[in-house]
Order: sequence, then C-alpha cells, then structure tokens
Amino acid sequence: MSVLDRDAIIAPVSFNRWLIPAAALAIHLSIGQAYAFSVFKAPLAEHFEVGEVATGWIFSVAIGMLGISAAIAGPWVERVGPRKAMVASGTAWVVGFFVATLGIWTDQLWLVYFGYGFIGGIGLGIGYISPVSTLMKWFPDRPGLATGLAIMGFGGGALIASPLSNDLMSLFSDDPDSLTPGMPATFLTLAILYLVIIALGAFVIRLPHPD
Repeated sequence: MSVLDRDAIIAPVSFNRWLIPAAALAIHLSIGQAYAFSVFKAPLAEHFEVGEVATGWIFSVAIGMLGISAAIAGPWVERVGPRKAMVASGTAWVVGFFVATLGIWTDQLWLVYFGYGFIGGIGLGIGYISPVSTLMKWFPDRPGLATGLAIMGFGGGALIASPLSNDLMSLFSDDPDSLTPGMPATFLTLAILYLVIIALGAFVIRLPHPD
C-alpha cells in the first residue's frame, strides 16, 4: 500500500483534528498566490514588450482551469483521498511555475500561459477542493468554521504572496528601477517554497477514523 493511498491516511482514534486545518491551510496559502498574480502583470508586460492585457489573460486562464479541473476531478479526489490529491495539486502548481520560468528565460510568452495558466490552473482546481472536503469530514459539527478556514487560507495566500513577490523581484533584480530582471529567480524561489509547504501539508493530512 502506498503512503499516498486513501487507506494509508486513516487517522487513529486519538488523532487531534485541529492539525487538519493547518494541513489544509498549507496548500491553500500556497495556491492562493494566484490572486496575487497582478504583481507580475507589469514586469511581464515589460519583459515581453506587450500590453498588460496580454499578460493579465494568464490569470484568466488559470482561474478558468481552476473551475474546469475542480469540476472534473471532484469524484477522483473523493476516491483517492486528500493526500494523493494534494500531491497532484502541488506537482501541477510547482511544475507550472517551472514552465513559466522557462518561458521568461526563453522569451516565449506562450510557455507562461501554458505553465502558470494551464498546468498551474489544474493544480489550483485540485488543490482548492481537496482541503475543503477533508475539513468538512473532520468538522461535521462546525461546517461553517471548516469552510471559513479553507477560504481564509486561499485569501491569505494572496495577502502574503503579493508583498513577498514584490520583495523577491526587488531582491533579485540587478536594475534598481525595474523589477523585471528579478522575475525568473522569483518564480523559482516561490516554486521551491510552495513545494516544501505543500509537501508538509500532505504529510500531516489524514482522514477521520470510522470510530
């Protein structure tokens, strides 16, 4: 039996259910970065010499894929369990950042669309629904609290990622008047950071014991 299988993550009866919100927040704080994408619009537009509308559509693709993948993957997430779903989500989200970084390095805007928008968007959808359904299972007596914790994490991810992304671009840029040179290193740093955070959340996540 794989450590990712649903049967492998059944919690013992004595398990503290308040560890689950922390695990759920780990992935939602990570994928919530999508709502901070606006900080990249101007630097990307400058780098690729296009209008901000062209770079803004990357976010639209990501959100579109969030809805599509959440709708399609819902039954699969319930069948395989939250740990495997979180690993799949984190993989797609991080690979999306890597592909987007490659697009910036090679001046291929379509790769940013494909990486952050399409691949990353799939990670968004799977990552959004897996913690919500798990929290509902652990807190049937407090469904409002469970849902609120999940939504808080998604919004909080943007709240943290926006200043963090700006600071990283400024740190990695060799031009004091432009954030654009710092984008590739920023994308890579965020990818590694989110990989670690999501992996920790996936390690902690459990399903409630039948008893």
